[in-house]
Amino acid sequence: MKASELRDLSVAELNDKLADLKKELFNLRFQLAVNQLENPMRIKAVKKDIARVNTVLAAKSLEENA
Repeated sequence: MKASELRDLSVAELNDKLADLKKELFNLRFQLAVNQLENPMRIKAVKKDIARVNTVLAAKSLEENA
């Protein structure tokens, strides 16, 4: 997911995306714990996507307050 794609989404859509990513990260961590994870690099990618969504959310909240 690119940051430019995230900037086009509304705050509600970003919150939904963040919730989905957190659920996916939980499931990946669970798979890692029971040794069923096929692609361990996916955890890193999901963490970065969560950070991107949080960054865009913070920027949008600053724009609204300004």
